[in-house]
Amino acid sequence: MLIAEIREAVINGQAKVVATKVEQALNEGVPADRILHDALIDGMREVGELFEQGEFFVPEMLIAARAMKGALEILKPRLVAQGVEPLGRVAIGTVKGDLHDIGKSLVAMMLEGAGFEVMDLGVDVAPEKFVEALQNGAQIVAMSALLTTTMSNMKATIDAIAAAGLRDKALVMVGGAPVTQAYADQVGADGYAPDASAAVRKARELIAS
Repeated sequence: MLIAEIREAVINGQAKVVATKVEQALNEGVPADRILHDALIDGMREVGELFEQGEFFVPEMLIAARAMKGALEILKPRLVAQGVEPLGRVAIGTVKGDLHDIGKSLVAMMLEGAGFEVMDLGVDVAPEKFVEALQNGAQIVAMSALLTTTMSNMKATIDAIAAAGLRDKALVMVGGAPVTQAYADQVGADGYAPDASAAVRKARELIAS
């Protein structure tokens, strides 16, 4: 069955196979939302589990996420036409002063793979950019820092969100190598994730609550 083949190809990071089989499935009349949920989201869930079990590492996750992202580009127009709503809207970025991209990009791709709509704000993101994203419909703000020197900008961003009167509407997640649960509690974040797989789980929990 094509759905199972697409799912398997996503897990194995075979981008060309995924794209070809997604086109084939659409041409055969398989609904876009079924491909999304049963092949892409389910495949990426498996990738997350393999990562947590220590069978997959960051490179495998990145390759799988890229394969999923390619499929998503093909499906997006159909999903919009079908009126499929995302799980939630996440604005993600590396905080001001920090130029690290890989971890943040992986989290963004994994969130997309889980059915979230992602606004990737990039790196070196000023607090007001996160505020703007919330004003434009984001429900979750996900911040990453890879340097101890830039971590303080997480607190500055949370303060800016509060100053804009949006703190009660915004769900704030933080992560990155030097960030801990204790630090997340200290700055008043709603959630902390040590890696991309945990970030997806935490985002689901926050939206559900």
